[in-house]
Amino acid sequence: MDLYQSIAKPILFTIHPDIAHETVTTIGSALGKTTLGRSLVNGLYYFEHPLLETKVFGLTFKNPVGIAGGFDKNARLMQILPSVGFGFTEVGSITARPYQGNRRPWNFRLVKDEALIVNYGLKNEGAEVLKKRIASQKRFVPLIVNIAKTNDPAIKGEKSVDDYYASFSKLEPLADIININVSCPNTGDGQMFCENPKLLKMFLERMSQNKVNKPVVLKLKPDLNDPTLDKVLETALKYSFIKGFVVSNLTKNRRLLKNTKPSEISHLQGGLSGKPLKKLSNQMIKKVYQKTGGKYPIIGLGGIFTAEDAYEKICLGASLVELATGLIYGGPATIKRIKQGLVRLLVADGFANISHAVGTKV
Repeated sequence: MDLYQSIAKPILFTIHPDIAHETVTTIGSALGKTTLGRSLVNGLYYFEHPLLETKVFGLTFKNPVGIAGGFDKNARLMQILPSVGFGFTEVGSITARPYQGNRRPWNFRLVKDEALIVNYGLKNEGAEVLKKRIASQKRFVPLIVNIAKTNDPAIKGEKSVDDYYASFSKLEPLADIININVSCPNTGDGQMFCENPKLLKMFLERMSQNKVNKPVVLKLKPDLNDPTLDKVLETALKYSFIKGFVVSNLTKNRRLLKNTKPSEISHLQGGLSGKPLKKLSNQMIKKVYQKTGGKYPIIGLGGIFTAEDAYEKICLGASLVELATGLIYGGPATIKRIKQGLVRLLVADGFANISHAVGTKV
C-alpha cells in the first residue's frame, strides 16, 4: 500500500499548498536530523542498482534522480532527501539578501493537469544564513547550490552582477555544483540574464577574474527562442568553468494547459510547472544537446512523473534529471518507482549503464 496516495495526499490536498509544503518541510527536516528518522524513511524507499550509478561533472551519483531547485529553498531537507532515494539534492534558489516572497498564494494546484502555478519570487533566507545552515548539515549525496539575483527591482545592471557574485563567493565553497538561475520568471523586475547575454557576460567575466573551483551550470528557461539561446550558449561556453546546463525552469505559457480553463486561473501570478511542461522541456533539452554537440552535461527537468518521463529526457540528452511537482503529486515512493522503472528500461534496451542511454534518441 502506498501510504502517501491512500492517506497523506488526500489530507495534504485539502490544505492550501503553501501550508502543505511548509508542513512537509517541517516533518522532513525533523526526520532528517536523526539517524533513526533517516533509517525509517530509507527502509521504506530504498532502491539502488549498479546500472543507475553514473559519473557526471567529475562526481559519482548513485542514481541520476535529484530534487529540483525551488523545493528545498532554505536547505532544510538536505539530510532526509537522500533517504527518500534521491541521488543528489539541490537547495535554493538562494539570493544575496533575504526575500520574504511575493504576495501569497505562492502555489496553486491545477489538479486536472497535474501541474502547479508557482510564484514564490525567490523567497529564501539569504546567502549568509543559508551558508551557515548548509555548513552545519551532514552530506550523503552530491549537493547543488542554486543561486539567483535578489528579487529587488532596484538591483539592476552592474548592481545585479555584484548581487549574484556576492552569493556565489559565499556559497561556492559549500557546493559540489553551483547552479546559476538566470531564468526565474517571477521576479519583480522580470529581468532574466538568460534573455540578456550582455548582463550574463558581465557576470561570467566577474567570475573569471577569480578562481572558480566547482563546476558551474546555467539554468535556462524552456521557451527561449533560437537566436537568444544561441547567443546565451555562445557567451557561456567561452568560459571554461561553465560545465553544463539545467533545462528547464518554469514557463509562463499557460496555453500548455489542456484541462484548466483560463478563467479559473486568470487572477493568479506565477510560472507553470508539472506535466504540461514536459514536451517543451524535452524540446529544449534536445536542442541544447545538439547545439553543444553533447559535450556539456544537461540536468533535465519539467514534467517528470514516471520512469518513462525520466528516460525520455535522458535519451534526449540529459545526464541527470530532477523533479518536484511529480513528487508532490506522486509522493516519496515516486523516486523508487522511477529508479526501478529506469532499470527495466535500460535492460530492455540493452544498455549496461544509464550513461550509455544519454542522447541516444537525438
